[in-house]
Amino acid sequence: MTFPPLPKSVRYVLLSLRDLLTSASPFVIAAAALLWLAYWWLDPMPPKKIVLATGPSQSAYAEFGQRYAKALQASGIEVELLPTDGSSANLELLHSGKADAGFVQGGTSSAQTLAEDAEALVTLGNLFVEPIWLFYRSASAQTVTRSGQLHSLTQLVNMRVNVGASGSGVPTLMQTLLDMNRVEPKSITLSQLDQTPATVKLLQGELDAVVFASAPEAPIVQMLLQTPGIRLMDFKQNEAYARRLPFVSPTTLPNGIVDLARKLPRQDVHLIATTTSMLAREDLHPGLRQLLAQAATQIHGQAGWFNRTREFPNASNAEYPLAPEAERTMRSGVPSLQRYLPFTMANLIERMWLAMGLIIAVLLPLGKIAPPLYTFRVRSRVFRWYGQLRDIEERLEESADNAPALLTELNALENKVEKIIVPLSYTDELYTLRQNIGLVRQRLLTA
Repeated sequence: MTFPPLPKSVRYVLLSLRDLLTSASPFVIAAAALLWLAYWWLDPMPPKKIVLATGPSQSAYAEFGQRYAKALQASGIEVELLPTDGSSANLELLHSGKADAGFVQGGTSSAQTLAEDAEALVTLGNLFVEPIWLFYRSASAQTVTRSGQLHSLTQLVNMRVNVGASGSGVPTLMQTLLDMNRVEPKSITLSQLDQTPATVKLLQGELDAVVFASAPEAPIVQMLLQTPGIRLMDFKQNEAYARRLPFVSPTTLPNGIVDLARKLPRQDVHLIATTTSMLAREDLHPGLRQLLAQAATQIHGQAGWFNRTREFPNASNAEYPLAPEAERTMRSGVPSLQRYLPFTMANLIERMWLAMGLIIAVLLPLGKIAPPLYTFRVRSRVFRWYGQLRDIEERLEESADNAPALLTELNALENKVEKIIVPLSYTDELYTLRQNIGLVRQRLLTA
């Protein structure tokens, strides 16, 4: 099957386009190579899944984990929630790489661990205050005081006390607090059960006291605060504890905050509290760190029992280096592009725009090569025939007897030149070539 020949105007356009693309090919290849290198280096597209270490079931960590999963799901990121025994277990999972991020209580890491983790982990900010809840049975306290109220850790002697699961940071913290009060661990029957079984034993009378470190959102904390016969210890020396321990801060549970109608608690309760942070591995994709920081602002930015609106997240007294993405989120909030575009597209643009500026700066000098190269390519289509034309003249000068044969050769050359296609801006050079062919023909005819 044969196709009709293309109109001459179309052939002119296609040929000019081919010349233009060929001349610009070094520029295009360099641009593509730089874009690929920038994409490979910046890795703008984050993974679609993240593993978040939370805590025991019915704990505040578990509750917040569900909120983070819902927040990131809106951006197309799947969050795998990894239940653990608590803060210490979360830190171990982060070390081993089995978790990408996790909730970690202040004071969980030792000074040596902090130094070793300085380059491996970053913080996305302090998220919430986590008071030390020491709940005890009024009946057990009446064997110590007539009022049935406890105000000092020294009053726990000879009691059965659960100090939290071994994977949480509470046993280590309680050991520190007991040492500060010169209470021998052997003088107390200590256990390290999970929150739920420990609470059941407390309610059944098999334990005299339980210790939690949790946000007030934890269902177990909410329940014990309203359970008859269970009281919350008042740390009257909370200011002294805070001065002795840098990761502890004094706080107060206001009168009536639990239930205003029933006036629970009936008076202000002094507590000591640690601050829980979100830690992430340094090699976690920056886009995911940004999403977690934005979710933290959304989840923890509201007023609570121990904080005012927008007080959290913050970076005060951070034990780990603050991630740049968290710092930007705390300072500027959600980036403008993410308010109008899907996260994936906005993240791609945000991470590539600076690289695009650098690429353009590099390519601008290279772009100056394309026009001269285009000019050379078009003009060479004309100029390359001058070599054959000169060769005919030189052979004529050597011997006039060659004129008939040279005339035949010149006619063939002219036939080829007539088929040359050049842009209109270069036709003057084509006509000049034809004029020169005519001059050589005149010499051949008069030879």
